[in-house]
Amino acid sequence: MKRADLQDADCGIAQALGVIGDWWTFLVVRDVAGGTTRFDDLQRELGVSRRALAERLAGLVAHGVLEKRPYSERPPRHDYVLTPKGEGLLPALLALQDWGTRHVMGDGSLTATGEPGSAEHSRVHDLVGRRLPDVVLPGHDGEPVAVGVPGGAWSVLYFFPGAYAPGGRDYPPGWSDIPGAAGCTLESLTYASRQADFAAAGAVVRGVSTQRPDQLAAFAAHAKLPYPLLSDQDGRLAAALLLPRFRAAGVDRFKRFSLLAGPDAVVRAAQFPIADPAGSVEEMLTLIRDVG
Repeated sequence: MKRADLQDADCGIAQALGVIGDWWTFLVVRDVAGGTTRFDDLQRELGVSRRALAERLAGLVAHGVLEKRPYSERPPRHDYVLTPKGEGLLPALLALQDWGTRHVMGDGSLTATGEPGSAEHSRVHDLVGRRLPDVVLPGHDGEPVAVGVPGGAWSVLYFFPGAYAPGGRDYPPGWSDIPGAAGCTLESLTYASRQADFAAAGAVVRGVSTQRPDQLAAFAAHAKLPYPLLSDQDGRLAAALLLPRFRAAGVDRFKRFSLLAGPDAVVRAAQFPIADPAGSVEEMLTLIRDVG
């Protein structure tokens, strides 16, 4: 029996650590959430021994965090995918990432942007060449949108901290004092004003936020946006790509950045940090014309 079972039976933290076990196990969950689901790929990405990886995968399957889905009968091979129980770990994974980025690799300051050359800057730009995951997000109109499914068009995903319609929920206290937080409405309206230009370039535009769909619906109606806003309130896309976020007023929010994906759903360009929200729209148009 584990020590957590004996002395901390009523402590959720201790019991959760009894499942996670060690930091390698958490990294396995991280990589599976990011779309690395096969044993050999996980072993190569993590650099862990095959025996150690096999033990951790078996433990996560036994605890119902992962499930095995066969993709080959001869020889027998499986994908390891998150169960609903495993997806429940994603907020903890993201919180650990945010804490490490802000307090271990950073100076502890609260910001909605980043510095060139920072770990977050590298992580975002390292997404270039990577395929968007097959994550389905609810749109502000209630329609589900499969983010990573090839659609025959270029796709612009701009991630923003938060935008609200007048008369609805107010911005958190001190919002304007958080570097990079202001400018979401301006950015959204600029994309709306250039919608015809993006369409002519063969691109669709989508905004992504951690806000609830109803909040996004109110803002989209107020701003008369001609494109969908997607809600990643559960953190599925953020966890899959380890996207940069910050926490304000008790809510996890995306930092401001944008991704350009090709018709094959592979990321071709990234914008981060963004100092000029309106100017980044013009820059994105140029990127599409250059890479397309």
